[in-house]
Amino acid sequence: AAAVGGERPQIVSHVQQALSYTVFDCKWVPRSARLLCLGSAARGTGVLQLYELHGARLELLREIEKPKPIKCGTFGATSLQQRYLATGDFDGNLNIWNLEAPEIPVYSVKGHKEIINSIDGVGGLGIGEGAPEIVTGSRDGTVKVWDPRQNDTPVANMEPVQGESKRDCWTVAFGNAYNQEERVVCAGYDNGDIKLFDLKTMSLRWETNIKNGVCSVEFDRKDINMNKLVVTSLEGKFHVFDMRTQHPTKGFASVSEKVQKSTIWQVRHLPQNRDIFMTSGGSGSLHLWKYEYPAQRSKKDSEGSEMGVAGSVSILQNVTLSTQPISSLDWSPDKKGLCVCGAFDQTVRVLIVTKLNKI
Repeated sequence: AAAVGGERPQIVSHVQQALSYTVFDCKWVPRSARLLCLGSAARGTGVLQLYELHGARLELLREIEKPKPIKCGTFGATSLQQRYLATGDFDGNLNIWNLEAPEIPVYSVKGHKEIINSIDGVGGLGIGEGAPEIVTGSRDGTVKVWDPRQNDTPVANMEPVQGESKRDCWTVAFGNAYNQEERVVCAGYDNGDIKLFDLKTMSLRWETNIKNGVCSVEFDRKDINMNKLVVTSLEGKFHVFDMRTQHPTKGFASVSEKVQKSTIWQVRHLPQNRDIFMTSGGSGSLHLWKYEYPAQRSKKDSEGSEMGVAGSVSILQNVTLSTQPISSLDWSPDKKGLCVCGAFDQTVRVLIVTKLNKI
């Protein structure tokens, strides 16, 4: 309600770049005007393209072909000096690339038996305390945590127990990395399961089911005491969980919002304001949201246990950019309101979101 009339943010398509391949992920290179597109060429090989933004155009700096299609990437476990990119591919390989010399990976491990659907990093870029780590989630049903300084074996492996059916893991994210000891991984699965793994105690801290395939999960910040978690799903719904208070039986309080009929592929929080986030949809649309906290974030139940109180979500703006799903989304960590998204119409778009400082 605060963003009325001319004060509402606008989502402006700044540059459109047609690609000759299917793009699965796009990422800003930290501390630069460069961006990466990762994907799959028609002949079944992987593509990695590096672009630089010059005013209203994108200049292709480099294109590298790899043996297997690349599904996902992250800079989260590298230093700002190195800015190495970690990627997961269709063959289950985790590779780390030096973009200055990307012919041969600086680290490579056959991480999973099947495609790596999702990857996240923490402990790098000066974000989050503790060791640099990478988490991968795969169709093989496992979620693994890797320390690139250790060869070949994951430092943690979360897999179904004997006799439990394995579910396709679609999305993973780090959180709670506010000191050297604490760290969690959230994973979302094709059957609607959400699992929160505590890496400090190596245990399952919480699980729930949202009854629909979980497409994307993200904490509003990785490097603070767990605060909020957004979960998006196949059926056009997203949920915001307040992660500050965990009730012994009810878990975390949440609010859900139905956006559209089609899948919500991605959620990304604005790096400069953790209460603003964008979702991208199967209908080729983007929605910009703001989370409002309740007057009190927790209350006591009849037994005297603390339970969380969910806030509310309001829409700031939405735009339809494509007839095809927008499958990847990344905010620039350096320039507020600068965003990149990749869609299945084989186009990458650089967006500018205005008036974010007015909210």
